[in-house]
Amino acid sequence: MELQINGRLVQAQDGEMILEVLRREGVNVPTLCHMADLFPTGACRMCVVEVEGQRTLIPSCAYPAADGMIIKTHSPRVLRARKTIVELLLSNHPDDCLYCVRNGNCELQQLAEELGVRERRYAGNKDSHHIDTSSPAIVRDPAKCILCGRCVRVCEEIQGVSALDFTGRGSKTVVGTAFKLGLNVSSCINCGQCVMVCPTGALREQSHIKEVLNAISDPDLFVVVQHAPAVSVTLAEALGMKPGLDIDGVMTTALRMIGFDRVYETSFTADLTIMEEAGELVHRIKTGGILPMMTSCSPGWIKFVEQFYPDFIGNLSSCKSPQQMMGAVVKSILPQYENIGDKRIFSVSIMPCTAKKFEAQRPEMMNRGVSDVDAVLTTRELARIIRMKGLALNALAPSAADSPFGQRSTAGKLFGATGGVMEAAVRTAFYLLTGEDMPDPKISALRGMKNRKEASITIGDLNIGVAVVGGLGEARKLLEEIKRGRSDLHFIEVMTCPGGCIAGGGQVPGVDPQAVQARMHALYAIDRDEHVQFSHRNTEVQRLYNEVLGEPLGEKSHKLLHTHYALREAVL
Repeated sequence: MELQINGRLVQAQDGEMILEVLRREGVNVPTLCHMADLFPTGACRMCVVEVEGQRTLIPSCAYPAADGMIIKTHSPRVLRARKTIVELLLSNHPDDCLYCVRNGNCELQQLAEELGVRERRYAGNKDSHHIDTSSPAIVRDPAKCILCGRCVRVCEEIQGVSALDFTGRGSKTVVGTAFKLGLNVSSCINCGQCVMVCPTGALREQSHIKEVLNAISDPDLFVVVQHAPAVSVTLAEALGMKPGLDIDGVMTTALRMIGFDRVYETSFTADLTIMEEAGELVHRIKTGGILPMMTSCSPGWIKFVEQFYPDFIGNLSSCKSPQQMMGAVVKSILPQYENIGDKRIFSVSIMPCTAKKFEAQRPEMMNRGVSDVDAVLTTRELARIIRMKGLALNALAPSAADSPFGQRSTAGKLFGATGGVMEAAVRTAFYLLTGEDMPDPKISALRGMKNRKEASITIGDLNIGVAVVGGLGEARKLLEEIKRGRSDLHFIEVMTCPGGCIAGGGQVPGVDPQAVQARMHALYAIDRDEHVQFSHRNTEVQRLYNEVLGEPLGEKSHKLLHTHYALREAVL
């Protein structure tokens, strides 16, 4: 079909919404409530356009294109309507932009600039709301909420958690939790996907920047930092560079300049996780243990199982996540290798995930009441510190992580993308079962952005059924299939966030599919180009077992690197 947009003839497909056609043709129409791949609501009305023959303005996100349409996207009438919407939103919005964490990266602020809002035309009493700081991971400020509904939709329709919803009517409508209780007692699994889609500062992470900088300044503390596999391929983007650029080496240099005493890659303990997890999988298969075994690296997924599917707790791997393994190793083993003296170790992690803040405070992750990880920074928070310190990463020379916990395989680096944990685990399970390395370690069936990927892997005489899931809504579907009797799977990887850690709740705000794919391809390029592709070939992991841990699943490693989970009650 053919239609006219701003005087230009364009083609459209049957069933396409006007907004889809506009974006494909390079016409920028603003939105607030719209979410790609979800059914349009047309609630915010920011995307209105003028269609010849229609008396009212049309929400382009929810109105199908038709043959012969004549559309104006930026007529005076349309611009007045959009500007009025922004002015009405600002009339009840806090005037604290200079202090807001989203200052300079706020969609409402950007729209006000683009539409030329320069004065307050509408004034009235502002609503008063209580800031919810109860969660260890996420802060919720209802005063900054513009009721776009994105957080509600991502929580319900993508994650299947429904911790947030609209309550009240008319001007009294708010987004909140069940019974207006804190996020800490709600069904929230701390994934931060609501933070990623929020256009303003209504949702943000609990910041640990102050605690970390204070620790660095304390002469009595020995401050150790670890950074997750997905951080090095996202940080450049957070600092204005191109998506998918791997800046591992210069990031390590920057962390030393910030003042950290030791810099480690969490990919090292990702390799350690694989040694334990692959060993656990082989043990369960050989001894008739609980199957399918499910990964335990993603803390949002763990809380999801504890709350919604406690019958599957026994299926979870008992391995701690790589973050927590590194925390345990740093606190318990590092003093054997370093002359720290009387200093106390302060352990920091840099993660692409808000749920890691929750995980670090779990009682199961403490040793005699002391957390193995003292503070967790998101990728966003690290970018803020780098700006605060005036560091120009493009002017820094790269450097390597510290030993003895700095080496990694490319298998450990793959943890950052959905399917990466599974691919790394299969590589080492193959070795444990056959005594040989996989001839071709790349498993194409487990790669890519699909929310569910399945494969049957032949290892010796065994056919092992595996599944990879990104996003808890898809995980719920798979768990229901297993409850109904599905029995062909032996091992399941679940990442809380669709796409994996590269799209985690602590990454660059907003959801840009092309940027996420660029991060994923950067991890695949590392796996393709570097030589050590198997976790069991990491010589520093081998050294740790030889000198301290003994063997995978042994008494020492089990005490230090494994944990347990239990039923968790929440207000649903």
